[in-house]
Amino acid sequence: MLKRRQLLIAMTLMSAMPSAFSIPGGAAATEKILLDTDIGSDIDDAVALAFLLRHPACELMGITTVTGEPDRRARLAGALCQIANVKVPVLAGAAIPLVIPQRQTEAPQAEKIDTRDKSAAPSGEAIEFLRSTIRKHPGEITLLAIGPLTNIALLFRTDPEIPSMLKQLVVMAGKYSDYPTPWGPTEWNAIVDPHATHIVFNAPVSQARIFGLDITWQVSMDPEAVSREFSGDPLLETVRDWSEVWFRERDLLHFHDPLAAAAVFNPEVCRYKRGRINVELGDPATAGVTHFVPDPESPFEFAASVNADQFFREYFGVFRR
Repeated sequence: MLKRRQLLIAMTLMSAMPSAFSIPGGAAATEKILLDTDIGSDIDDAVALAFLLRHPACELMGITTVTGEPDRRARLAGALCQIANVKVPVLAGAAIPLVIPQRQTEAPQAEKIDTRDKSAAPSGEAIEFLRSTIRKHPGEITLLAIGPLTNIALLFRTDPEIPSMLKQLVVMAGKYSDYPTPWGPTEWNAIVDPHATHIVFNAPVSQARIFGLDITWQVSMDPEAVSREFSGDPLLETVRDWSEVWFRERDLLHFHDPLAAAAVFNPEVCRYKRGRINVELGDPATAGVTHFVPDPESPFEFAASVNADQFFREYFGVFRR
């Protein structure tokens, strides 16, 4: 758990350091990213999207939404893109898991925009959009999945060559150590669609980085810190406004998805271990629970530790250059 003193140290260090994103000669190396998100439930998806929209090295190729009310989730994503003045295709994806009933039926934060924005996001086209975009840019796309993995599993089943055509797969899902969290061995993204989790974690990708709850849980802010730090930029201030919905029932914002997003550009915010994942499917009570198996030959790397100060410098640095 990040203490306030650690956060203040991180902010001080961040303000004193030069920009990490300038490249001599003015050239900038960019990362082509497709984002799949369940924005509208946990506030951290919006926190992650704001970071991507401001990052000078992020070439955001498109956004797809997943789980209950994907159309309202798409409107949330579109609202942030509009504030950032970034034109990005936003498509509503799968609303229900592959096999089990939906456990995440609503997008609570959508109440913040529904009275002002009734525009409809394209639906029924998300999987084909992901597939065609990756095929147009073989070996160039980072697929960043920060929600339940239904869309990604459908994509991999629809076109089995897609996993090998990615530059990398980056996922926030599962739990891979005994680090104490409130829900034991479970993690929400993994258990909402366990069969999709199984498909994705057995896909023949060339490179993948996975960020589990055991690591992301260690990077957090309380409402007072969020009120103070999420300022000075319209995107941050919008996310702060949306976070009011989240904080009605919770007392911390955990940077689950932003950590995965930040590591795309600075992998050194974490240290990693290489291995495979076994996903439980037999017992409904434990379906989606993930188990790490060390394997030096696996293309999957798992975050094993996090440098919270370095992460916060990376995150807020894109807004305060």
